Amino acid sequence: MSVLRFEVEDASSLHHARTTGPLITIVMSSAVAAPPQRLWRALTVPEELLAWDEHRLSAVDPTDAYPKEGETVRWRYRLGSVPIVMRDKPLDVVPGRKLRSKVALGSLVFDQTFTLAVEQNQGDDVTTLLGMKVAASNSAAVMGTVIDRFEVRRMTADHVDSTLRAITKHCEGDA
Repeated sequence: MSVLRFEVEDASSLHHARTTGPLITIVMSSAVAAPPQRLWRALTVPEELLAWDEHRLSAVDPTDAYPKEGETVRWRYRLGSVPIVMRDKPLDVVPGRKLRSKVALGSLVFDQTFTLAVEQNQGDDVTTLLGMKVAASNSAAVMGTVIDRFEVRRMTADHVDSTLRAITKHCEGDA
């Protein structure tokens, strides 16, 4: 059984590497009934990413070394009904513990961090705490208009929530 925890940080004083101004930061976590190695595979093996992420359609670039720090991989991605290219550049990779990336979905650029920690170990049953943090600019330009901070916050929270739920379902389905 998974439990989602939700927290919105006040990030008005933080600054994003590619943006100026305040950020919206969403942090959530889920207790997943699977070992951390299972979750790490779901986050880093391209075939696994394609299996749980319904928006990620296929890799544009070779993914043999994914995730390699500093090396951008492009993915065919569907945002609603719009096909786009997602750019994913791992910035900090600590195998089995942390994956931090700069992600771009069109003009929406954000910093995305996954963390893994064993929360409970009872015999053969392992529960891993999967954390996800996304820091996005306070606004985003989209097709001639600007999405305001309230919509960016809603979109970011929906993205984090749906991502954690999909990974949890995928990994717990194996157990």
